[in-house]
Amino acid sequence: MVLTETLRKAQKLFPQKYAIVCGGKRWTYGEFCHRVNRLSHCLKGFGIKKDDKVAILHPNCHTFLEAYYAIPQIGAISVPINYRLSPREIAFILQDSESKILIVDSMFKNQIDPIRKEIRGIEKILWTGGAKEKVTDDSIDLNYEEVLQKADLSPLPEPPINGEDIAQIYYTSGTTGRPKGVMLSHKNVTTHALGTIAEIHLTDCDVWIHVAPLFHLADAWATWAVTWVGGTHVLVREFDAKVVLETIQREKVTLTNLIPTMLNLMVNHPDVGKFDYSSLRVLLSGGAPIAPEVVRKIVETFKCDYIQTYGMTETSPYLTLSILKEHLRKLSNEDQLRFKSKTGREFIGVELKVVNEQGKEVKKDEKEVGEIIVKGDIVTKGYWKLPEETKKSIKDGWLYTGDMAVIDEEGYVTIVDRKKDMILTGGENVYSTEVENVLYMHPAILECAVVGIPDPKWGEAVKGIAVLKPGQKATEQEIIQFCKEKMTHYKAPKSIDFIKALPRTGSGKIHKKGLRDKYWEGYEKKVH
Repeated sequence: MVLTETLRKAQKLFPQKYAIVCGGKRWTYGEFCHRVNRLSHCLKGFGIKKDDKVAILHPNCHTFLEAYYAIPQIGAISVPINYRLSPREIAFILQDSESKILIVDSMFKNQIDPIRKEIRGIEKILWTGGAKEKVTDDSIDLNYEEVLQKADLSPLPEPPINGEDIAQIYYTSGTTGRPKGVMLSHKNVTTHALGTIAEIHLTDCDVWIHVAPLFHLADAWATWAVTWVGGTHVLVREFDAKVVLETIQREKVTLTNLIPTMLNLMVNHPDVGKFDYSSLRVLLSGGAPIAPEVVRKIVETFKCDYIQTYGMTETSPYLTLSILKEHLRKLSNEDQLRFKSKTGREFIGVELKVVNEQGKEVKKDEKEVGEIIVKGDIVTKGYWKLPEETKKSIKDGWLYTGDMAVIDEEGYVTIVDRKKDMILTGGENVYSTEVENVLYMHPAILECAVVGIPDPKWGEAVKGIAVLKPGQKATEQEIIQFCKEKMTHYKAPKSIDFIKALPRTGSGKIHKKGLRDKYWEGYEKKVH
């Protein structure tokens, strides 16, 4: 199977059905395919051939989806770029990936202009966003819509590609060093799409809202799964809690995947009670662990099913889903909530184990901690031009995730921390997620993060960093005491810092490394 089969199927079965809703405009699958074909012809006319790279630097928009389909349609490889990166980081990705074409929104002109001398490999820049003028050099800078209107819209012959060919290269955030390009094949992507269709019962009745950035697989995976069944894509350019709530009501959205921080801001928005969410059938959340208290609020607010997800770019992305087995649906609401808050059981397209340092599976007692390892057709072929990094991560066909977890007798795992985020205090291991879950129970806390900071007595001390809800007050000692009443004292934070907002990575996750680094300035950092 190849990625482009998903769109061909939708066009064949649902040509008159709305495929895309974006910025007040709507396109049927037939109209959308015409635009995709035009872009493919454009790229082919620029000399793009099989295995060439085309980069995308763009907010959520119909253009992003057009590029996602037009590029593989000629056998080329998509390189989505995090638009929150610095110009130098963007230049590195463009150079490292050997991209020849860049599709970019004009809002990022200030990020591209400073690096023009460094990206000589880029042969054409297609600008979107309404820019009519040629930005600099007529031979390089072109207007996306003008080029599209001049192009052929006829279907293209199927390129000589197969499932093992690379379809996309996603670069990791680079928060811990050099960004790594994760290679995903057509088989990786299509196998994952089929798995999600089966797991969450996607149909042509579904309306998906793209809120999380499309340069990240937390949302991008839905591009192919939703299209394959003839569902509708609704795009929100950037996250705004009220805009998302309004759009769910207006477009009768049925499901989406949001990162926990987005859901937390939505359920705590002052206008959350003003909108109709009756169209929603399921909300998925992934990208970071979520506190049970936040899950409770989500279920109470939106009155739909909730599924916790866990995945990685390296696995296309899903590895687990907290979908309840049939006999678990007979449990009390409180017990069901407990299972829904877990990281989940293994995804249909993957084999998963939790192993100790000796490589043996841990006991299914929710006490023994081990590392999650996985294998299957959704697992990456490796890292672009980094064979040694690939060997470190993939051993005997198993991908070592670096995520530490426990597992229960039902096969549901719960992530307790990243290896690098575990706090070693006084010889005891403290997992930041466990402490964060308690902090989220405090009525005044909107968001929080827990890190280890240097301590002369304990080696590391548990530090809580909290954002308070608007109009709420709380003292450091009050919150510390609150935690001590609900958990073992050595796990409770030794101190609390209050800040206005938590730093985030490009995908919207809380940037713990950035938080932790400021406390470790001048110290020799430990490596977990």
